[in-house]
Amino acid sequence: MTIHREGYASIALATIIFIIVNVLLFWLFGTTLLWLCVSLFLVTLSLVLFIVSFFRIPNRKLTINNHQIIAPADGKVVVIEEAVDEEYFKEKRLQVSIFMSPLNVHVNRNPIDGEVVYNKYHKGKYLVAWNPKSSTENERHSVVLKKGSVEILVKQIAGAVARRIVNYLEVGQKVKQTNEYGFIKFGSRVDLLLPLGTKLSVNLNEDVQGGVTIIGEI
Repeated sequence: MTIHREGYASIALATIIFIIVNVLLFWLFGTTLLWLCVSLFLVTLSLVLFIVSFFRIPNRKLTINNHQIIAPADGKVVVIEEAVDEEYFKEKRLQVSIFMSPLNVHVNRNPIDGEVVYNKYHKGKYLVAWNPKSSTENERHSVVLKKGSVEILVKQIAGAVARRIVNYLEVGQKVKQTNEYGFIKFGSRVDLLLPLGTKLSVNLNEDVQGGVTIIGEI
């Protein structure tokens, strides 16, 4: 396991606060309220460990297959439905949405090989990520990957807790399947907009792993 570079500053800040708070507590109350100092030590240590865990990148055997769409994120499949995309395709697509809780790995990965033909950030609201309106009203970053005649839109969506979307792609860039393309901090959602008729390999409420689970066939 390694730590994502997006987490270095957050982990450093959390560690500094942890040290300062606990040094002051034990200095001021260590002899009179030791039980309170120990309790707060354990609570603040748990928070630091949670932040470290949030930015983890576990060692995994990634799935590479030119004829398959691979999950772009860890989480639970919360939507499988046909939906009209008003942003790019202007027509119906098959939408698969993955909800990422704060406990999930938050690295986002390319679902297919291809070229980035569209990349746009949208300011927006911070509705809870499982709200159907979050796909079109929340802060989000949309990317379209094209491989041959197939185009797939991948949408990073901020949630009620997540307030920072990181996206590393640029229009014209060639990308490799399962390579990292972004990160969303502290709970969020990723939507896939696929061609109608895509044969899916996942079901509603199924847990998936980014870069590992097969979403469907191209």
